[in-house]
This record gives sequence, structure tokens and C-alpha cells, in this order.
Amino acid sequence: MVLGKVKSLTISFDCLNDSNVPVYSSGDTVSGRVNLEVTGEIRVKSLKIHARGHAKVRWTESRNAGSNTAYTQNYTEEVEYFNHKDILIGHERDDDNSEEGFNTIHSGRHEYAFSFELPQTPLATSFEGRHGSVRYWVKAELHRPWLLPVKLKKEFTVFEHIDINTPSLLSPQAGTKDKTLCCWFCASGPISLSAKIERKGYTPGESIQIFAEIENCSSRMVVPKAAIYQTQAFYAKGKMKEVKQLVANLRGESLSSGKTETWNGKLLKIPPVSPSILDCSIIRVEYSLMVYVDIPGAMDLFLNLPLVIGTIPLHPFGSRTSSVSSQCSMNMNWLGLSLPERPEEHVVRIACIFFLQHHPAMQK
Repeated sequence: MVLGKVKSLTISFDCLNDSNVPVYSSGDTVSGRVNLEVTGEIRVKSLKIHARGHAKVRWTESRNAGSNTAYTQNYTEEVEYFNHKDILIGHERDDDNSEEGFNTIHSGRHEYAFSFELPQTPLATSFEGRHGSVRYWVKAELHRPWLLPVKLKKEFTVFEHIDINTPSLLSPQAGTKDKTLCCWFCASGPISLSAKIERKGYTPGESIQIFAEIENCSSRMVVPKAAIYQTQAFYAKGKMKEVKQLVANLRGESLSSGKTETWNGKLLKIPPVSPSILDCSIIRVEYSLMVYVDIPGAMDLFLNLPLVIGTIPLHPFGSRTSSVSSQCSMNMNWLGLSLPERPEEHVVRIACIFFLQHHPAMQK
């Protein structure tokens, strides 16, 4: 008898949305099929699936242990969110090559359904960062006698929702600072900065309205600016590794001595970025708006206003100045937006689809 061959082994998910993108949240049921195509007949010991979700961090640091002695210190940590195994065909023991218990698969295409439930407890949002990641996947393994197993892994995306329509995220953020410049024994007048934004929570695609007043009583020319920063923090073995990167920025007009500039809702748009991750013990993703005054030859004067990037947009009645419909004229327009060197962008693209799925009014 001529032994058959495995032509293909694939995994497909029964998606919860119309966009055929596998996106889930805690408590959801993940279901799908393992698709097997064979030519001729094959004998199978087992077809298994293994589903897992975990956060993992890893980085290295060089250490000096004395004269001419150096070594590398590895920092790793992992948090497991779930670990599910199931057998779709056959039995548990793969080391048994006896003739008993084999299953015969005939030529053609075959589908084997699988299903499991994500934990009800909060899960970290899928994320790919500089020194760590949060990943969820399903792996299929086909075991046959006297042959190496055929393996396939496919990832799916999980979002832990952040609803920005909560009191803490709807509260205004504000601050005031001033700075006096000194040159030798002479002190010039102060530079003062006050800034305010309407709320703390936003979603990608929205524009932040910045209200600010900058007064320059110094003798120098200064420039008011604003920027959104993302901070990725990774924790392992009692140490922390932080990566801070610019997300978006704007520049005001140069301000000469004795002049004042007022921003009455100057707009800074949030590009595609991953949602904030606040509930993972080894990875945190946070955002801030920095409104600052660029002072030549001196330390800048700056205000940091915390932001939370959420997944559930502002209700239309939640603000008189934010237009959810325009914010989410996403209709996949976000898919054309990109930020350089941003590994989590694929998660943001899926978030756009997820917003449309749960907020059909935005599609109009």
C-alpha cells in the first residue's frame, strides 16, 4: 500500500465579527477548525490542539565584575493567562507506535472543530514591544507513527477593554509651571506655562484639544510645543526596563521677550497606537501629553498630563467638542495610517475593526 501524504494543515477561527478577524475578550468562547488535507490514506495517532496566552519580557544588560571581567545578565519573566489542551483525534500517548489505536484518514479534506473559553478574569491586550510581548495562540499537532509530527501555530488577538466613558477618564487634566532663567549673577523675568485638556481618556484617531497660555518675560526667544509619548515598561527579577518613544507632536509660534501666546483648543491628533496596558504585572504601556516651552541654552519648561488610550470611544453625548463620528470615520481609513518602527500597529488595525463591530453607528 502506498502511504498517503499530508498536503496541508491549517487553522481557521469562527470570528465574532463580520471582518473575518479573530478578536476576543476575556470570557469569550474561541472556536474554530483544524483543516487537514491529505492525498491517499494516512494513519494518525493523534491530532491535538494547544491554546495558550501569556505575557513575556526579556532583555540583557552587560555587567562589569572587576578588572577585565565582564558578563551578560539576562532578565526574563513570564505571566501565563491560560493554557488549554485538547485531543481532536486519537489518544494521549504519542510514543506508542503499536498498530492498535491508529486512525485512518482517507484522501480529501477534513475539518475538526475545537472550542475553549477564555478566562473571565482580566487579560492583557495583545502587544508587541521592544523587550516583551503579550501573545495568544492556538497550535495544532498531527502525530503519525514513525514520522515527525506536523505542527502549525496561529495567533489571535485579545483586547482587554478600556471604556473612556468613566468618571476618572472624563476628568480634565491641568497644570501650571514657571521658570526663571539666570545668567551669571543676573536673573531675567520668568517664563510661565499653564495647560489644560478636557479629559484623560482618548481613543486612537481622536484629536486632543489643548488649551494653554505661555508667557515669556525672559530675554530669550522661546518656542511652545506639545507631544504625545508612549512609555513601555518591562519588569523582571525586581528590575525595570523602560522605553519611551514619541507618538505625535506639534510646534507653536516662536515667542519673543514680553510676548504671550494662547492656545484655544489647539489640536493634536492621536495616530494608530496600542491601547494602554495597565493590569499586567510585567508589562505596562502608558501615555502622556507633554506641553512644554523649548528654551535655547536652558532646560525646557514642561508639564506632563497623563493620558489613557482606550478601546471604547467616547459616547456622542459625552463631549461637546469631540466628534466620535469624525474620529471613527475609520471605515478602515486607519489602515492607511502608520507610525515608524511600531510593532503593535497590527493590533491597532484590528482595534479599528473591533470599534466598528461594537459601535455600528460609527459606520454611517
